[in-house]
Order: sequence, then C-alpha cells, then structure tokens
Amino acid sequence: MLVTQGNGLPGGTGLPASIEAAWGLRARPVKGPRPGLSLERIVGAAVAVAASEGLGAVSMGRVAKDLGASTMSLYRYVAAKDELYVLMQEAAMGPPPPLPAEGNADWREALSRWAWAQRRVFHANLWMLRIPVAGPPASPHSVAWWEQGIQALAGAGLNAGEEMSVILLVSGFVRNEALLMGDLRAAVASRGVPVEEVVEGYARTVNRLVDPVRHPALSRLMAAGAMRVPDEFDHEFRFGLARVLDGVDVLIRTRTQGSGAEASGAGPNGG
Repeated sequence: MLVTQGNGLPGGTGLPASIEAAWGLRARPVKGPRPGLSLERIVGAAVAVAASEGLGAVSMGRVAKDLGASTMSLYRYVAAKDELYVLMQEAAMGPPPPLPAEGNADWREALSRWAWAQRRVFHANLWMLRIPVAGPPASPHSVAWWEQGIQALAGAGLNAGEEMSVILLVSGFVRNEALLMGDLRAAVASRGVPVEEVVEGYARTVNRLVDPVRHPALSRLMAAGAMRVPDEFDHEFRFGLARVLDGVDVLIRTRTQGSGAEASGAGPNGG
C-alpha cells in the first residue's frame, strides 16, 4: 500500500515533516491555544470531513471551524495540508490484520488475505484514493502493511526485487479496483436509480452506437449479454485477483523448477 508524503522541510531527522509527525518524531505543543485541541482531534475532524464530503472539502479552515478553533491554531500541530493528508491516511489505514498462523497458509492464501484486507480499507475510506501517491510507504501503518505483504511471500522462492514487484503489482490492482468501483458507485448514487437500471440504460446506448462491422468483438459481447450486473458485488475483484495471483504462481513455479534443475545438475548438457 503506497502512501503520500508531505513536502515540508526536513527537520533534524532529515525526513519530510509529514513523516516526522506520523512517527511522533516532532515535538508537539505542550499546551494548545485553546483547551482540548490536539493532533488526534485535528486528524479525526479532517477524516470526518473527508468521509462525509470527500477529500476536496478538507482544508485547514474547514477543520478549524468544525473544531471551534482558529485556523492559525491548527498550524501549531500540522504544518500544511499535505502533512494532514498523511496523518489522515495513517489514521484510516490502521494496522494490517495478522497473517495466517505459520504453516497454516501458503503464499497465495496469505497474499490474497492481504489484498482483501487492503480492499476493505479502501472501500471504507474511498477518499484516501484521491490523495496523490508521492513515494513509497513511510508512515508507521503503511510500513507495517508493506512488511506484511512481503512476509506473505516468504519461502516462495522469489528474489528481493521480484518480491517488491509482486507487492506493487497486487497493491496496484487493489487500488485501481477500489477507485473504479468507488467512482461507479458514486455515479450510480448520483442518478438516484437502481444499479441494474443504470447498467441496462448504458447497454441500450451502446447497442445503438456499436456497429457490428466496425466493432465485431464488442458487438459479440453485447449480444451475449456480457454487460450485466453480476450476482456478486465482489465478482470482478475476485476474478481479477485470481488472475494476478495466477501470474505470480507461474513466476514462482519457474523459479522453483529452475532451482530444482540446478540442484540436480540437470541442464542442456546434463542428464
């Protein structure tokens, strides 16, 4: 799971200000300008705004208003809005759920559980997907998620670079699916009609526009009724994740078979 980073000037640690704040490495005000104001309350208020109105509604002024404080008072705790974004994401992500007990699951089951857990976080906090990705995981919870994903591949026989690429591949798929489905759900909600009606209307439009001569493949799919609402909401994610993991499985089998051949001395001239 990737994380955004703030652009604040680095402090004594040499880290961006947002990451220092996330790890608790920056000194906070001993006493705020008004009783009860704290970094936790500021982040919580910002998350509440994002959850109800979207990330675009989050501003230092809006958060200050909801807390009954002045905008300038917030800057004693949070240096800039992009720093606030990092802290909001950190709060919403939370720690990853534990992996299956050692010996009770193979890499595929462990990585699948990791992907499904990420998806639940994203779908519960769709506003997170609007935060631009500016670097690798660097906040405490995002590093913990990254660590767990890599642990899921332990013993699979991949090298370090391949493990990293697999994690980026899977997390990228999860993020893209959540963003796509979130946008579709929002579009359907804005129409105020059942999703089945929206899909049927779109299918009628496409059928009117598609020319069987110019678009034979699409015409065939439409004629077969491919554009319909699946019986299971998770169908596309389940299907896509399985195909992604199938590809990883081919890579792992290739590595395992290659290692076996080297160990046995087999090769082009062996036998």
